[in-house]
Amino acid sequence: MDIYLVGGAVRDQLLGRPVVDRDWVVVGATPEEMLSAGYKAVGKDFPVFLHGDTKEEYALARTERKTGRGYHGFAFHADPGVTVEQDLERRDLTINAIAQHEDGRLVDPFGGVADIASRTLRHVSAAFIEDPVRLLRVARFAARYAPLGFRVADETMALMRRMVDDGEIDHLVPERVWAETRKALAEPAPSVFLRVLRESGALRVLFPEVDALYGVPQRPEFHPEVDTGIHIELVLDAAARLAPGDALVGWCALTHDLGKALTPADVLPRHIMHEQRGIEPVRAISARLKVPFEYASMAELVCKHHLNAHMAFELKPTTILRLLDALGALRRPERLETFLLACMADKQGRLGSEDAPYPQADFLRDCRKAAAAITSQPFVDQGLHGPAIGEAMKKAQAQAIAAVPRNRSL
Repeated sequence: MDIYLVGGAVRDQLLGRPVVDRDWVVVGATPEEMLSAGYKAVGKDFPVFLHGDTKEEYALARTERKTGRGYHGFAFHADPGVTVEQDLERRDLTINAIAQHEDGRLVDPFGGVADIASRTLRHVSAAFIEDPVRLLRVARFAARYAPLGFRVADETMALMRRMVDDGEIDHLVPERVWAETRKALAEPAPSVFLRVLRESGALRVLFPEVDALYGVPQRPEFHPEVDTGIHIELVLDAAARLAPGDALVGWCALTHDLGKALTPADVLPRHIMHEQRGIEPVRAISARLKVPFEYASMAELVCKHHLNAHMAFELKPTTILRLLDALGALRRPERLETFLLACMADKQGRLGSEDAPYPQADFLRDCRKAAAAITSQPFVDQGLHGPAIGEAMKKAQAQAIAAVPRNRSL
């Protein structure tokens, strides 16, 4: 048997990036031979094995054939006669279709090394259109490698548009859309994910609430970029700078202004009450994509309360306390941090404001700390019972917040 390192490990090695996961393809072996060599079978749809020591995945070389619509519409064929070139041909992008033999030589039948050099994301074959997940993967890789200068090849973008026009993308299951989106939000340039999806036409199909923001004007004195869709792109990249790899902050950044698409035309470019209008579309997109509860709940809170964060110095102590309670921040300070990072990204996600200070964050952190220091014991010692204790604590917490200094430079 011949064993090859494949996929992302070879790609990132050639790019000089850290190799996180190592996947292997085995040519010329049967499942029985793999088991006899000490590998453990784990694949359900096709033969995949775990190495006994490293626990890395070793898959038998295979081909695939389209049998139906969507991600699951494939039949796989694996036997000792399948070559490494045939296995690579079923992969999505040329940069992911390079194999390295155990002796170090590269197998590169589709020009992946040249595309790495030219910083091009290009499909391997016309079979690219058979799997709609690939459209999302290309957008995600574009978001990952945009800082290195990568772009989607024109012919690949044309195939992606065809996948949208032919309705292949309509067969994506919510779980796969969310899985790829979550990964994309953790990339260094998540705005590119949106731009690639929009250029292909997929954004209006998969994320109509976000697509609707493009072309919606905002007041230029607050948003020099004017276009709300461009603002969201800037906020996403600001979130990636402030909280690298944090998809939760990224999801909140993506959805915080969905209400602006619902602003009545006669009041534009003002967006009064957009935070309240945004709650319903945030709930809709979270439900449709089956987003985890923590993501859905935090996105709704950021949508509803981000203006309160911006106006923190003007809020009454009781209003600040209600905000902290809504976030659950007194018991879980990390929820306040997520909220503040998303709000800071909103502030810095505007043309010319990339490095704008956000003293509201430290002020709200100090308010939380002051309120959290209030305990029930003194009120129990005073002889209070039941709801009276809670009322006394709320009053004391508001007083503690009122004592937090507000004279901070904006």
